[in-house]
Amino acid sequence: MAWDVKFRNGIWLPQIDWWLDAHFPVSRAFVSHAHFDHLAPHAEVLCSEGTARLMRSRMPAERTEHVLPFGQTEQLTADTTVTLHPAGHIFGSAQCLLDHADHGRLLYTGDFKLRPGRSAELCTTPPADVVIMETTYGRPHYVFPPTEEVLKAIARFCAQTLEDHETPVLFGYSLGKSQELLSGLAEARLPVMLHPATHKLTRIYEEMGITFPPYREFAEGELAGHVVICPPQSAHSAFLRKIPKRKTATITGWALDPGTLFRAQCDAAFPLSDHADFADLLTYVERVKPQRVLTLHGFASDFARTLRERGIEAWAINEDNQLEMPLGSFETAVPGWSPDALPPPATAPALPETTDSPAMNAFTRFAAVAAQVRDTTSKLEKIAALSAHFESLQPED
Repeated sequence: MAWDVKFRNGIWLPQIDWWLDAHFPVSRAFVSHAHFDHLAPHAEVLCSEGTARLMRSRMPAERTEHVLPFGQTEQLTADTTVTLHPAGHIFGSAQCLLDHADHGRLLYTGDFKLRPGRSAELCTTPPADVVIMETTYGRPHYVFPPTEEVLKAIARFCAQTLEDHETPVLFGYSLGKSQELLSGLAEARLPVMLHPATHKLTRIYEEMGITFPPYREFAEGELAGHVVICPPQSAHSAFLRKIPKRKTATITGWALDPGTLFRAQCDAAFPLSDHADFADLLTYVERVKPQRVLTLHGFASDFARTLRERGIEAWAINEDNQLEMPLGSFETAVPGWSPDALPPPATAPALPETTDSPAMNAFTRFAAVAAQVRDTTSKLEKIAALSAHFESLQPED
């Protein structure tokens, strides 16, 4: 029996009655990381140590916490074990690997990236039968330049702005992106001030053993000569009004889009992200080698279609999936597919004896294919069977 995966403002696994990153309070949920769009006041949570510590600061509440070290396997239900693996998104971000006696291994990535970060654990890729993966940047043009090149470009922007006697302001989320920026500016040796919310979370990072180059909390009267790292702000926000002579830069993977500067109303945009880009999404699937992929967030339908074109069964969760039926050579249209993947042709249902009617013969063959499709679990194999049938039809059919 396969894993039953439901989307209800979060992932629900009814066979074990656990949620994955539920968006509203539930009885028990795995929390992949401490960004607010993945948090809710659940009664019982499973998470990593880093996420638990950050979650207590960001969303204090009474709850039961199951804090599991990375790589340690524990019993979750009577027939299911769980192991957490680093996701590389932010510090403490985790993937959840569930191993069920009957359903096999299901891996939920949460938000992740394969590229090494300076303030997050390195992402790992354990093998699994089913993968539920985030696909924020699931289109081919979202391939980020090397991180070191982007960090050098950000440092040059900051140095030039300071030379012009203005204050460089870097917009990055207070949790994760800001700490990565702070670490990335270490070699530039630029004085850095942090927004109060960013400063608070950075101190928690340090309590958990992460080290940073020197920084200080934002102080308006001592601003001259400093780089400021803060959450994204409106140009008219009270915080930015304290920095009258400034140049702003948004730090986001969406910087690859030509309209980002206009939308963000910034002076510069740099493509640094804590999510996997398109190339890393493909690499991740190659390493995990799943039989089935379920995509979530961002360009989920696009990336699922890309995987299907590569012969991997993949479907977007909670979105319409436009099914393609290649006519011609299915082996060419879907690389890696083989006729051997199909089950043996089904026996056509019994039909009344008739004369040699072409229409009845065509219907009998179609009934056999319909039975074959019914008995096949893989959607890709269903499509292949139908495609082969339509290819075999003659004009008289």
